[in-house]
Amino acid sequence: MKPTRLLSATLVIAALAVTACGSDDNDSSPAASTGSSSTAAPKATQTVSVALGWTPNTDYTGVYVADKLGYYAKAGIKLKIIPYASTAPETLISAGRADLGFSYQAGVAYARAAGKDVVGVFSPNAKNTYAIGVKADNDKVSSPKDLSGKTYAGFGTPDEGPELSYVIKQDGGSGKFKNVTLNTSAYDAVYNGKADFTIPVTTWEGIEAKLVGKPLKYFNFEDYGFPTQYASLLASSDKWLQGNADLAKAFLAATQKGYEYSAAHPDEGAQILVDLNKSALKNTQLVKESEELLAKEYRKDDQGRIGYQDETVWDNYGGFLYKNGLLVDGKGKKLTAEPDWTTYYTNDYLPAS
Repeated sequence: MKPTRLLSATLVIAALAVTACGSDDNDSSPAASTGSSSTAAPKATQTVSVALGWTPNTDYTGVYVADKLGYYAKAGIKLKIIPYASTAPETLISAGRADLGFSYQAGVAYARAAGKDVVGVFSPNAKNTYAIGVKADNDKVSSPKDLSGKTYAGFGTPDEGPELSYVIKQDGGSGKFKNVTLNTSAYDAVYNGKADFTIPVTTWEGIEAKLVGKPLKYFNFEDYGFPTQYASLLASSDKWLQGNADLAKAFLAATQKGYEYSAAHPDEGAQILVDLNKSALKNTQLVKESEELLAKEYRKDDQGRIGYQDETVWDNYGGFLYKNGLLVDGKGKKLTAEPDWTTYYTNDYLPAS
């Protein structure tokens, strides 16, 4: 699920022209609600558009569940899904072509630093789902230091190199390696031995690799002192949030319920996701195992909550991006002062915890 990173990286390299993006309403008919909304429903049905950062996957389960189980309908909301396309979700959000969209922490940071009106509003997963992955049977690599001089199959985002170098050095390696940008072909390159390591999403590509008989072994970034990050974030714009505060609160309350339902009932949540995306999700086993793993280890924070972002995560990981010169302004110049990270995310539109 790296293309979200690819699209966000494009923001840093060049300004994207805002183009029309094909979008169709979610064609599922909301069923009767299984619970009451914690936020008062708007007076009239209002449409809320959400741009996907890639093809449907388990990072998005809660949105589809909230629609199918009627949580949005009960809140007076009609969901409009904007499918993955060539225009970055951050660009669509900032330009007002999408109310919300799926990004990731660095993507939000890149966009906002560059002057885009983008802010993180909901984290589907409280824990980082990225890890360094190598073939499970690669006996030449037993820890990150062994990756020194090896070939990394990457995705072209600015954060990859500094992150990997940090971990390798922390483990006693040189921090130097060959970097080949292969985009989504990176996984096949590692499976086939043409590259030594990559950064998979453990809850998706990691499971997929196991199911096709090409399992990976992982080195978690956090085990080597690297700050954790939000690998998936639902983002919006200050303009839309401030102009539609009640609607935003109602939408995020219903969305939170969707993710809570899928965390409590991962098999049912996975089946809803598959049923609503049959052409894109043909490997039901992958979806179910992914949802089960997310529910067990990733969705909830230490307080048992879903959706809330932590100030420390933004301070530490955001600080890493800034200190490594990865954040640039709208003219492509490196920021000379560290941002106020509290302006890059908000929990204000989530139900009080």
